[in-house]
Amino acid sequence: MVYILLAPGFEEAEALVPADLLRRAGIETALVGVLGVFAPGGHGIAVKVDCAMTQVKLDQADMIVLPGGGMGVHNLESEYAVEKLVRQAAERDIWLAAICAAPTLLGKWGLLQGKKAVCYPGMEDKLTGALVQKDQGVVTDGKIITGRAAGSAFDFGLALVETLAGKEAADKVRGGIHY
Repeated sequence: MVYILLAPGFEEAEALVPADLLRRAGIETALVGVLGVFAPGGHGIAVKVDCAMTQVKLDQADMIVLPGGGMGVHNLESEYAVEKLVRQAAERDIWLAAICAAPTLLGKWGLLQGKKAVCYPGMEDKLTGALVQKDQGVVTDGKIITGRAAGSAFDFGLALVETLAGKEAADKVRGGIHY
C-alpha cells in the first residue's frame, strides 16, 4: 500500500499525478487526510480522501509519499503525527518519497544525512544533511525518492511505479499515457 499524505494547501499535481500513475500500475494507493475527510489543495481543488491518518497501517505500507505545496508542507510539519509516521516508516525501512518543498521535512527530521536529494529550487539550504542534486528532476538514494516540483510530477510518479512494480510496469504506464 502507498499512502499519500494530504494536508490543506498541498500541491494537487504532486499528489494526484503520482496517485493516478500508481493506480494505473495496479498499485494499491490511498490518499490520506491529515486533517479531515476533504483536503483542500493549494489551487482550490478539494479532494475527498480515502482514509484518515489514524487508519494508516505501517505493517501494510510499501511507501509513504509527501507532496509539496508551501502551505501543504507547513501543515504537514505542524502535525506531529506526520513526523512520527514518517520516522516510524524510516525505522521499518519503508520507502519514503517527497516532492517540491516536502523533501525539506525529510532533511529537518534527519532522514537525508549523506543522501542525494532534490527539492523546489531555492530551498536547497533546507535539505539538511543532503547531497543536493540541483539539476535533477527526480533522485533516488537508498529508500528515499525526492522530486523537484510540480513540473516533475509525472517523472516522480513513474519513478514510484518503477520502484514498486519494476521498469516494465513503469514503461507500460508511460506508454499508456503517451508520455
